Amino acid sequence: MTKPSTTPPSRPERTRKPKNPEGQMSLRAHLKELRNRLIKAGLAIAVATIGGFFLYKPAFSALTEPVTSLSVDGTQTEVVFSSVAQPFDIMLQVALFIGLVVSSPVWLYQLWAFIVPGLQKNEKRYALAFIAVSVPLFVGGVFLGWIALPQALQFFVSLTPSGASNFIQVDVYVPFVLRLLLAFGVALLLPVLLVGLNMLGVLSGKTILKHWRISVFVIAVIAAMGAPGGDIMTMFYLGGPLAILFAIALGLCLVMDRRRAKKLKRQADTQEKHTPTPLSEI
Repeated sequence: MTKPSTTPPSRPERTRKPKNPEGQMSLRAHLKELRNRLIKAGLAIAVATIGGFFLYKPAFSALTEPVTSLSVDGTQTEVVFSSVAQPFDIMLQVALFIGLVVSSPVWLYQLWAFIVPGLQKNEKRYALAFIAVSVPLFVGGVFLGWIALPQALQFFVSLTPSGASNFIQVDVYVPFVLRLLLAFGVALLLPVLLVGLNMLGVLSGKTILKHWRISVFVIAVIAAMGAPGGDIMTMFYLGGPLAILFAIALGLCLVMDRRRAKKLKRQADTQEKHTPTPLSEI
């Protein structure tokens, strides 16, 4: 009688899922990817915001300096607090703004990294290039907003009658300035968004060129909303660079459309050469 084998049965080998060269993902995988990206971006903003608390006093002095410098010709202009707990609230807002600016390389990278998996392999290098471009554009937009800020303040304060004082509530002034700076920063990211949509195949360069009048109108509206001043120079600070960046983005979209069309044509020609001729045509 033969003894039964004591060797344990071998476990079936796990089959590895084939890699998806096109980067296509299911809806569940997309939601999981979005959650992970949001967590990483949130952690980066939180850490940078903590550092922003240490820069609050010099940052607040810089934010209020354009107001105090307007106290001339008998008109006193100051930023005032109206409650005991208001300084802490303003500190949170300023620290969060500093955190958004400082951590912009991280959360902008997470934004683009969420888009990258939906791109083809040969298109990912373009996305990585625009990640590097988006950071200086955002920071540069904030800097342009800072340049335009004195022009907007000069317009509003000039409406104060001679001999009267203008005491600006801090809970009105600080959010106004922070929204102005963020509007400039986000506005300069719009051309990058156009290129990203073109890389995804959602928006073609010909479509953008066809509706150029609408694009010019949108740029004018964004400039008017982001630069709330009465003079044309304040709008030009945002509208001018935005129009130039829009033209560059349009040129890049047209170039990528042309390359994409040539690639599809080569693939179609190659497929036609390897397709056997039907017997009915012989």
